[in-house]
Amino acid sequence: MMLSPARLLAIVSLALAASPAFAQGKEPVDLRILAINDFHGYLQPFAGGIRIDDPADRTKKVTVPAGGAEHMATLVKELREGRKHSIFVAAGDLIGASPFLSALFHDEPTIEALSLMGLEVASVGNHEFDEGRNELLRMQDGGCHPTDGCRGPHRFEGAKFRYLAASTIEKSTGKSLFPPYAIREFDGIPVAFIGLTLKGTAGIVSPAGIAGLEFRDEAETVNALIPELRAKGVEAIVVLIHEGGFPTGDYDGCSGISGPIVEIVKKFDKAVDLVISGHTHRAYLCEIDGRLVTSGDKYGTLVTTIDLKLDPATRDIVAAKPENHIVRSATIAKNPEQTALIEAYEKLSAPIANRPAGVITETLSRMPNDAGESMLGDIITDAQLAATDGDKTGGAVIAFTNPGGIRSDIVKTANGEVTYADVFAAQPFRNQLVTMTLTGQQIKDALEQQWADPKRPRILQVSRGFGFVWDGSKGDGERIPAERMTLNGARIEPAARYRVTVNSYLFDGGDGFTAFTKGTDTLTGIYDVDALYDYFLKASPIAPAPGGRISRIN
Repeated sequence: MMLSPARLLAIVSLALAASPAFAQGKEPVDLRILAINDFHGYLQPFAGGIRIDDPADRTKKVTVPAGGAEHMATLVKELREGRKHSIFVAAGDLIGASPFLSALFHDEPTIEALSLMGLEVASVGNHEFDEGRNELLRMQDGGCHPTDGCRGPHRFEGAKFRYLAASTIEKSTGKSLFPPYAIREFDGIPVAFIGLTLKGTAGIVSPAGIAGLEFRDEAETVNALIPELRAKGVEAIVVLIHEGGFPTGDYDGCSGISGPIVEIVKKFDKAVDLVISGHTHRAYLCEIDGRLVTSGDKYGTLVTTIDLKLDPATRDIVAAKPENHIVRSATIAKNPEQTALIEAYEKLSAPIANRPAGVITETLSRMPNDAGESMLGDIITDAQLAATDGDKTGGAVIAFTNPGGIRSDIVKTANGEVTYADVFAAQPFRNQLVTMTLTGQQIKDALEQQWADPKRPRILQVSRGFGFVWDGSKGDGERIPAERMTLNGARIEPAARYRVTVNSYLFDGGDGFTAFTKGTDTLTGIYDVDALYDYFLKASPIAPAPGGRISRIN
């Protein structure tokens, strides 16, 4: 249900009036929680800002310039001023799928920026595992990258905040990768923060990077910790969970909330007082099953505040008032510490970032059409095919890429020029290309796995010359008509063998595409972003391909 500011104030007032401790003269303890989620390394303002209802006409939307570490740090400081008790927390995906400035340095700048802001605890998200468990441990503990060494302006010392990972379990020990929770005291009242990611993490990250880990059920994990926390005298319990929902309303409401978070919250033990969520890149302030549930959009465009009142007698949360604050980059001043940090990394990255890549005739959008095909997906797969179709580079005739690996449009500027940084923003994961031999039947099997999660099909992008049709009315294993898979106009034969290129994420079975793990005669090639950069250098000016490679019926 939607919680209006007036309704939230009423909840606070009613809760206070009902508290016997307050009636006896014991004042409540005020605590302000500041929260973010899905920052994804956006040290500089996200070009798309945040879309909100037009205050002058709620039937329309407006875009507000928002985000950036410099502006966020200033807002966080302002929101903490005058508060005896406050804590800054996060609900996952602080790093991973990051823009060039952060990704070039393996997200070290982002960890440093958030540490400077005073972030204290954060749950892990699925993207925290993009470079594998060992790299995530380095993010916490510091040290040089095992391959690239120390590339930044100074030695990387690791996060000053604590990652939490209650549901991420080392199979060999049965213990969580990071502590399951953190307890902080405010005027002697302990508050527990449990941190965890979604149980589906294993299906959306590279299997090689999480070998030896398992991701357990969110609600079962949290509920199992309640007796332990109660034994430590904790009654106030906050969950930081990297899973979320999909509202239909504006950033400060909760109309029509749906998605995984709804059922998860309903399964939580009633001891859980507050849930701070993420993952879906949406903003909302909700009441679900009698508990407050919040989320703060994406890319640093929002900071959520939750003002709690803690009962000194019961030591529990008796009232909560949330608000989502836009990080207005046009009006909020820049924090000088953040500016200095960003400038130090920009000085090192600029020579690479500004390298010319080529020219585009119009914006190459990553947004798919009704069949699942995107303009940028066509260009990326063509680039991967071009990088691996030679006799010495793989002999590929088909290339596939996953839509989740395409993170940003390549936007046409006034002169149409594209830089390496623009290309990198579209392909930030730096997966190597792998060319293999697959039979026609194995190709069909892979395409059928686009519905490994029927609620969220992942339509693969395909290179020029290849095409397929999918039937949305069919069931598992029957959505791809074999006779409608073609290569250069000829039908793909089930027993025939084809050289196919994918990125290493897909080759490892990422996103549930286990059919690609059965490829033979493999050859590992260049990084996907380098293939795209080379393609721009050779093929510019680049215009959108004709499309029509993917068709949908029913």
